Amino acid sequence: MLSFTDIIQFVTLIALLVTSVKPMGSYMARVYQGERTVLSPLLLPLERFIYRLSGVDGEAEMEWKRYTTALLLFNLALFMALFVLLLGQHLLPLNPQKLPPFSWHLALNTAISFATNTNWQNYAGEQAASYFTQMAGLAVHNFVSAATGMAVAMAVIRGFARRRTALVGNFWVDLTRGTLYILLPLSVIFALVLVSQGVIQNFSPSRMVPLHQAAADTGAATVKEVAIPMGPVASQEAIKELGTNGGGFFNANSAHPYENPTPLTNFIEIFLILLIPGGLTYTFGAMVGNTRQGWAIFAVMLLILTFSFGVLAWAEGKVTPQVAALGVEGPNMEGKEVRFGAGGSALFSVATTGTSCGAVNAMHDSLTPLGGMVPLGLILLGEIVFGGVGSGLYTMLAFVVIAVFIAGLMIGRTPEYLGKKIEVTEMWLSIVVVLAAGVVVLIVTGVAMVTPAGISSMANPGAHGLSEVLYAFASMANNNGSAFAGLNGNTPFYNLTGGVAMLLGRYVPAVAILRMAGSLAEKKYVPPSLGTLPTDQPPFALWLILVILIVGALTFFPALCMGPIAEHLTMPGGR
Repeated sequence: MLSFTDIIQFVTLIALLVTSVKPMGSYMARVYQGERTVLSPLLLPLERFIYRLSGVDGEAEMEWKRYTTALLLFNLALFMALFVLLLGQHLLPLNPQKLPPFSWHLALNTAISFATNTNWQNYAGEQAASYFTQMAGLAVHNFVSAATGMAVAMAVIRGFARRRTALVGNFWVDLTRGTLYILLPLSVIFALVLVSQGVIQNFSPSRMVPLHQAAADTGAATVKEVAIPMGPVASQEAIKELGTNGGGFFNANSAHPYENPTPLTNFIEIFLILLIPGGLTYTFGAMVGNTRQGWAIFAVMLLILTFSFGVLAWAEGKVTPQVAALGVEGPNMEGKEVRFGAGGSALFSVATTGTSCGAVNAMHDSLTPLGGMVPLGLILLGEIVFGGVGSGLYTMLAFVVIAVFIAGLMIGRTPEYLGKKIEVTEMWLSIVVVLAAGVVVLIVTGVAMVTPAGISSMANPGAHGLSEVLYAFASMANNNGSAFAGLNGNTPFYNLTGGVAMLLGRYVPAVAILRMAGSLAEKKYVPPSLGTLPTDQPPFALWLILVILIVGALTFFPALCMGPIAEHLTMPGGR
């Protein structure tokens, strides 16, 4: 059960998040609409210089095809640059540990992973990536992949807000403004905050520290000292959470004391994960001229997050029957850090899987079967609670379009949303956005379960092994990046199939939603009438939640029955 401290922590987080939504959302709306902000005197000259240097006309706008082409070409160029960097990191500076290059298939998977904002890691950061790779490769992608998702969201918002035009914005301008005015300033501020709390920031090689008592390694050799990894962690940690990226500097990710040393830093990192996705709901309302619409979407996200946290906290509130038989009582602390407790770990888990962050401060493989189904379910729903920066909002808007369309059919009226008629084109594109990743997950998971290359990487048989594979591909296809563990992902099979899953899960929905943005922008405005469905009221919010759960249940319930549900029922006392 939740302790009083856990409840206070959750209530404080929600209060802080709700309080920050309006100022953060208003600021982002001004940034993307080109209005003056508090940072304009400092950053506007730099923004204009970037446009001149890159040959971009900051006043010109694009129709959806040009916007999409610019996005795809930019992401392709960055992917290729990172791929080459990973293959040649042994030739580059800031590599005090003399780390070798990545294998070609691991480099391919990692480059796709960071280009798509997934940050899936089939390697241990401190043992595989040099400081130069971490900063010039991975951290750069943490910024631009997040800014790419935010840019797509802005194009979609403009599609709803504009009338009888083919223009949805300028990708280069949206990318620049998102990085320059939002991600960079916040990352600098919170990196300094994290350093003040003990997160390290240096370029020192690993430090050899003598042990007080000699120990034996797995080969029975005597070990008298241990290597403590160092590195520029704080600067990577801030953008890792803000951009809902999630890739850890260390293999233990946010469970490592150098990434997340105290309960306070744990609270700050959870807040950073939710800050921009939460604020974007208000940005949406402000830019379409009806902030109640944004608050309605925020309320739906918050309700699902709260329910998920409650279920996970309940599931982890007591040890498993096997552990209880040993005389152990209390919450399930396997795989969790004592300094965070079961409540702090559960809150971090739902935040990081409801969004597309993927950072972890506990081992999800050690959750109880029903507890593990919560983060898995949040990922499978499409990470809309609050989702990735940008991607969470536009995926939720696809669900809104589906909910409006179905409701319109039920009451016998042409579906409308924000004064735009929702027709067959928008409905089909919304289905693609919502179901693309799920279809990919089910296909590649099925392939993995019937091929020797897929089965050979599984450390656990039965229902739990299926859960690990399902979680891995769900995480990759939905651009989350967290792992259930227990699965050796660094093989050609998983690196290549995972790479395909990440590409399809990121770019198919993005292209579909941009196509929908173009279609919506060209439509005329239809004034509301007595028969117009009020989409900013509690009944519609509840209907939207029901549609989300029905889509998720119809798509993934059979797989969940064979995985975590079957595992729970076969446990002693599981019935």
